[in-house]
Amino acid sequence: MSNTNVEVAKNINESGVNLIRRFTKRIQESGVLNRARATRYNDRPKSKLAKKNSAIKSIAKRIEIERLKKLGKITEKPTRKGGKR
Repeated sequence: MSNTNVEVAKNINESGVNLIRRFTKRIQESGVLNRARATRYNDRPKSKLAKKNSAIKSIAKRIEIERLKKLGKITEKPTRKGGKR
């Protein structure tokens, strides 16, 4: 996204309210706000390496939880919809 500078200089006999009104209009015409709002929550997709690392981490965590359950160090949490208890 390229940065767009919007400048508005105050005229001699111009009030502050009028200056703000002109600035707001200039911002809307330039499309800066629309571009910023469109990309606001846009996340980059994960790279292959990041996907692989997160998969390895979740598999290792699952194996560790199963091992602790077998040793009796942790118990299964009851589910809300009547699953295993």
